[in-house]
Amino acid sequence: MPDAVVRDLAVICGPTAAGKSALALALAERVGAAIVSADSRQVVRRFDIGTAKPSPAERAAVPHHGIDVIEPVERYSAARFADDVAGWLAACDASQRAPLLVGGTGFYLRALEHPLFDEPPLDVEARRALETELASVPVTELRARVARLDPPLAQLGRTQLLRAIEVATLTGVPLSEWHRRSARAASYRVHWLVVDPGVLLHERIARRVHVMLEAGWETEVERLMRDVPPDAPAWQACGYDLLRRAAEGSMSRDVAIERTIIDTRQYAKRQRTWFRHQPEPARTTRLDPTTPDALDRALAWWHSIPVAEHA
Repeated sequence: MPDAVVRDLAVICGPTAAGKSALALALAERVGAAIVSADSRQVVRRFDIGTAKPSPAERAAVPHHGIDVIEPVERYSAARFADDVAGWLAACDASQRAPLLVGGTGFYLRALEHPLFDEPPLDVEARRALETELASVPVTELRARVARLDPPLAQLGRTQLLRAIEVATLTGVPLSEWHRRSARAASYRVHWLVVDPGVLLHERIARRVHVMLEAGWETEVERLMRDVPPDAPAWQACGYDLLRRAAEGSMSRDVAIERTIIDTRQYAKRQRTWFRHQPEPARTTRLDPTTPDALDRALAWWHSIPVAEHA
């Protein structure tokens, strides 16, 4: 049988608040592309401000896919993302727009070049008991537990850490080993544009948190509290659980805001580590989006990728 066709994909990635969305939007407008989100938080409906979803005006200017996919109570995996990408790419092709993938969820992006396995079924009652046990465990402790159970996955976010613990505990086999045993052939070859403003990121994160607050993030949280259960996975997105606790009165507003900034900076640090080591060096370009020629360099990167659909 002939080898499967491997499709080249353009990906703009990097840590949160780095400026990748603004750069991607400007690039997409210039070349007539559509944006496919690779953000584990933006797939959730109604959690909008704190996940930095594109505005209605931005979505009107450039078509977006991969946003508002699931309800807050649902879980979403890297394997499902990789499966859903095929449909979003088909929609881009149908509209005669080249796809531009944009996001900071490295585990999702890795699944494009290293397809994941069909996950093993887990005992429902045992999983529910484990979820209850782990619900209040801090991320640092989850990370320490995963470092013992499945070291390659110890730097992931809370949702992925919980999944790693579930699979390793309930099947006796680490999640990374399931991946290795059952991985499928890759359908995509990723060309990476890693966006990072360097030392400016620290302050950009703090500034963005305050911009989100000014945009009504706390009001959004209070509205979500009316009908989104406190154990819904969506609350684990950076800042949402903290602001919910502030709204409930179990934490002061100032502490919630400061911890949101700290947690976001720690998340960005883990993202930086991932994007420093995981992308294929031969297909990776690194860019500071604050330089005057950033868009010109992004355009040069775009036109260097061998994708027939490029405008």
